[in-house]
Amino acid sequence: MAPKLPPQPPLEHSSTATTGGAAAHHAPPRGMLRWLLTTNHKEIGSLYLIFSLIMFFIGGIFALVVRAELFQPGLQLVNPEFFNQMTTMHGLIMVFAAVMPAFTGLANWMIPLQIGAPDMALPRLNNFSFWLLPVAFLLLLSTLLMPGGGPNFGWTFYAPLSTTFAPPSTTFFILSLHIAGISSILGAINIVATILNMRAPGMRMMDMPLFVWTWLITAFLLIAVMPVLAGVVTMMLMDINFGTSFFSAAGGGDPVLFQHLFWFFGHPEVYIMILPAFGIVSAIIPTFARKPLFGYASMVYATASIALLSFLVWAHHMFAVGLPVVAELFFMYTTMLIAVPTGVKVFNWITTLFRGSITFEPPMLFALAFVVLFTIGGFSGLMLAIAPADFQYHDTYFVVAHFHYVLVPGAVFAIMAGVYYWLPKWTGHYPNVRLSQWHFWLSVIGVNLTFFPMHFSGLAGMPRRIPDYALQFADFNLVSSLGAFMFGASQLVFVAVVILCVRGGEKAPAKAWDGAEDLEWSVPSPAPLHTFETPPTFSPHLH
Repeated sequence: MAPKLPPQPPLEHSSTATTGGAAAHHAPPRGMLRWLLTTNHKEIGSLYLIFSLIMFFIGGIFALVVRAELFQPGLQLVNPEFFNQMTTMHGLIMVFAAVMPAFTGLANWMIPLQIGAPDMALPRLNNFSFWLLPVAFLLLLSTLLMPGGGPNFGWTFYAPLSTTFAPPSTTFFILSLHIAGISSILGAINIVATILNMRAPGMRMMDMPLFVWTWLITAFLLIAVMPVLAGVVTMMLMDINFGTSFFSAAGGGDPVLFQHLFWFFGHPEVYIMILPAFGIVSAIIPTFARKPLFGYASMVYATASIALLSFLVWAHHMFAVGLPVVAELFFMYTTMLIAVPTGVKVFNWITTLFRGSITFEPPMLFALAFVVLFTIGGFSGLMLAIAPADFQYHDTYFVVAHFHYVLVPGAVFAIMAGVYYWLPKWTGHYPNVRLSQWHFWLSVIGVNLTFFPMHFSGLAGMPRRIPDYALQFADFNLVSSLGAFMFGASQLVFVAVVILCVRGGEKAPAKAWDGAEDLEWSVPSPAPLHTFETPPTFSPHLH
């Protein structure tokens, strides 16, 4: 998607705007107030990314408590109750406070630049939707200090564990999810409004970069499913505090109803965390293969197909609850069907690489690792889709291995690839190559050491969410725990790379990477605070 830019880069307008003219009358406030009140999409994007990095480390520390306990058989470090709180908080923090805000931060930063817009459509709403997040997750973390401790019922918070048998802090957990959900819905509305209304003149929908397309579809998914989450946690609130029995069989309710409602939100949620990753990888692979993306239109249609099918597969999480056979067959086939558009994407990426002039800069390393390791997660997902086999895999470490292969080398590696790819545009400097390579190889080895053995411990019958286990699982758990500490430590290298890049390093030109063709590479590096105040001229590029 190579835009033909006018002879005078449109960005000359933005650079003058930052120093004189209108900007002189609207100088931003200084200090903390500037960050509290900012409505600039770049600054809000940075806030999202910093917040998600902090929460990534907090969620990672919780995971390391779990892996330290599982280092060898027997109860070592923490009591089972606290172990359950750590597993629950790790999942909640990573899903809602690390991965989702990171993708939203990348969207805030890059979507206006990629479509030639001066800012997001609703800048004040943008500020508000970010500042809801620290409130929500401070509230969630504070539950650990409350009487009875924090949530201890797994990140899926199944009733009646989360209603009848949960600690009193569950009500605060519900409030924090409501606040985070409002943030997601407002952010999604803003992204839809921006993409549909603020594209540069001449840019049609089918001219948009894949990252913009994947985020547009993700935003519609968020608007569709976050109210379902709000509904189910409100029903929990009523069961806990107001004597209703939505999920209590004793009062005429049904615990399985909770699972249907949760997974109707929860499975599209998985794609909310992976579709933007597809967009990032679809930007990086063509850049470093120096070839146009193969099958652009099919990638757009595949993304839309995944989003639509994601509403028809939720009960594959529930094969063991006693569904009618016809329902199990339906969800088995739809789950296998959703693998087809995902496979289309993988083949398109491989075909883009074929006979490309490939170089292995840090963003490309993470993108290639994403393709290989995410595919492993996809294959284990197909195994879980087979209902009779799922009875054996269900609630074992095989499931843990599957979704971590999707979400760590999937979502998290894609975020890291995106950060390395766009850091020159954000900071004006290239990331340190040697440190970036150390980060990559330690991360890849650490991830595989952590999660690959879980396939075997799961197939051998080790159940999830237990603080102790039988002796035959000791070796697998030893390797997994060592890998987890290695992966966790390697993220400190990532922080060092980012800090060094912000502070200095090799200067990056406007077009930081040879094969990069999208509109964001027409603006200076680092990108000025205000860009595209005069819309750029976009010449449609035929795919």
